[in-house]
Amino acid sequence: MTRGAQRSTLRLVVIQALVFALFTTLFVRLYYLQVIGGETYQAQAADQSVRDVVVQPQRGLIVDDQGRPLVSNRTSWVISLDRFVLDKLGEKQREELVRRVSVVVGKPADDIEARLVTCGHEGSVRDTCWNGSPYQPVPVAVDTGKDVALRILEQPEDYPGVVADQQTVRDYPRPFGVNLAHVLGYLSPITEDEYDAAKEVDDQSLNGASSVGRAGVEKQYDQWLRGLPGYRRVAVDSMGRVLGDDSVVESTPGDTVVTSIDAKVQAVVERQLAARIKAQRAEMDPVTGRRYEADSGAAVVLEARTGRVVAMASQPTYDPGVWVGGISDKQLDHLYSEKAGTPLLSRATQGQFAPGSTWKPFMTAGALTNGYSMDTSIPCPSSFQVGNRPFKNYESGTYGNIGFAKALEVSCNTFFYRIGYDYWQRFGTDVADVDARDPLVEEAKEFGFGSRTGIDLPGEAPGRIADRRWKRAYFESQKDYYCKIADKPQTRATSDFVYKFAREFCLEGYAYRAGDAVNFSIGQGDTIVTPLQLARAYAALGNGGILWAPTVAKAIVSPEGKVLRRIAPRKSGKVKVPAKYLDYIDEALKNVTRQGTMAWKMGGFPLDDVVIRSKTGSAEVYGKQTTGWVASYSDDYVVVMMISQGGTGSGSTGDGIRAIWEALYGVEGEKVVPARAAIPGTRPPRQLPTFLDDGSILPPVARRRR
Repeated sequence: MTRGAQRSTLRLVVIQALVFALFTTLFVRLYYLQVIGGETYQAQAADQSVRDVVVQPQRGLIVDDQGRPLVSNRTSWVISLDRFVLDKLGEKQREELVRRVSVVVGKPADDIEARLVTCGHEGSVRDTCWNGSPYQPVPVAVDTGKDVALRILEQPEDYPGVVADQQTVRDYPRPFGVNLAHVLGYLSPITEDEYDAAKEVDDQSLNGASSVGRAGVEKQYDQWLRGLPGYRRVAVDSMGRVLGDDSVVESTPGDTVVTSIDAKVQAVVERQLAARIKAQRAEMDPVTGRRYEADSGAAVVLEARTGRVVAMASQPTYDPGVWVGGISDKQLDHLYSEKAGTPLLSRATQGQFAPGSTWKPFMTAGALTNGYSMDTSIPCPSSFQVGNRPFKNYESGTYGNIGFAKALEVSCNTFFYRIGYDYWQRFGTDVADVDARDPLVEEAKEFGFGSRTGIDLPGEAPGRIADRRWKRAYFESQKDYYCKIADKPQTRATSDFVYKFAREFCLEGYAYRAGDAVNFSIGQGDTIVTPLQLARAYAALGNGGILWAPTVAKAIVSPEGKVLRRIAPRKSGKVKVPAKYLDYIDEALKNVTRQGTMAWKMGGFPLDDVVIRSKTGSAEVYGKQTTGWVASYSDDYVVVMMISQGGTGSGSTGDGIRAIWEALYGVEGEKVVPARAAIPGTRPPRQLPTFLDDGSILPPVARRRR
């Protein structure tokens, strides 16, 4: 054999060896994949052909004390886009499909595209992007019409990857026409931060597609109402089309919140508040010479002995249904608009107003427990001079020497001016001493003013006690601003008033003077309260001095009707006022209703059968019209109503207060007809509604008033 033939044979052997080695390696690899690792890879392949779809739970109900639904659920058509299918389309096909969907659902194509972007990815828009499973169709339109859904379902070839199905959304049955928006609250989609926080604590009740409570009961009791989501695993083909269910984990409906609200009473309160505001807007203000603005108002009804909220209304209000399916920018702007009266703000718990003469019973308690007696007699002239300024009675009335009871009955300002001035002279003539004692301030704080009541609703305002410490703190926070104005020559842009005020404030804005003390004694000046705070304090006057933390919820009930939690009334304090003084004030406030400043609105009311104590208030606010108040209570209830820029207390709200009392006790003319009362038995039920297996709710057994 030649040398060349030997080399050719060697090459052939090498090639054969290489080929054999390659086939051996391939065989071993195939054996490993199919035999040794077969089950693992089969499972992975199977997993790639199924997707997890979140099944949102049905949110729990919110019902009133009789079991009437205040918030329930209804089915709604939801249009979603499957991004898996969209990604398989060409760019032009995708754009055309999104455009077609935008036309059908009535939303801009850009808005739909923004909803399809996963939160945290490039181009995601906060509170618009998708937080849910990447394998789940993304909702782009909620609460659409049935015709829209049918169009998509009947023409699937024109809408590849578009899903139309029914889901539950919030519904507002509005028994007796109630609104109750500020108490109930609303829902909106979970934010990216909230979703991340839920994942950190492994909160299984929330997912990227959840809606959460944003205000009111919906927010306060969100963890009970939201329920637990379920999961549906669906098999899909290579194009992402659903072939069928692989497995299902059922969702768990949310729990029901039973409230102390009575829908029938709530309806009366809402109607009366709205009617009184409308009526006052037609009345002429004798001070300004123009009609009353009556720009806002609030009304509260509490159980006097428990602090439970029976009714609570605020004006202006809004329709809570605007949040269902997503709120538009125009609607949201309206809710926050000052021109529209900021409808989203609850005047009952968040509105803060000067209390006017409704403040005087607490000043009476402060005086009686700090040196004055029930036999004290003080002049009630038309005005009281403090320095170079006269502080006047309302309409400059004069009543001679009177006691506390008469001063409350006729609402004598100058009587209380003298009390405030006396304490200032005794303890506070050093205007810079922030620690100087003030018995009237102490008493106001004793009744809970200047701090939140602790109601089980979010966002409550604390009010403000304008005492020495507050004035010093305010001065420190504002002095740089006003001193900057005062240190420069006056310009045309600065009015005489502003320039003079700035100079005085810069020099002595910290000083707590006698004028501050006398204004405080009649609920004027910088002291402000919420209607709920005032109602809680009046309840303490009538129930022996107990301050209750107002509550809206009474119980949490499971979907099966099991009571999971009872929410008992909670005492938050007790005022240190002797019972004899509370009784004295109580009798004086009865006379306000019978023959005092509220008597002209209560003529013919059966006061012997239903004893009503009341106090009117007309708070003057710089640059605005008078704020009108009436605070009243019986043995069972407290009723407070306020109208900002609405005129005098009894003149603006008196008729509404009377109508509410008539509804609570079934008053017809001069008779009490308990059967006509808004609440059976005229008192709120202690029992809870009965929840049946079929989901229906029976009212508590009616109790007769003893």
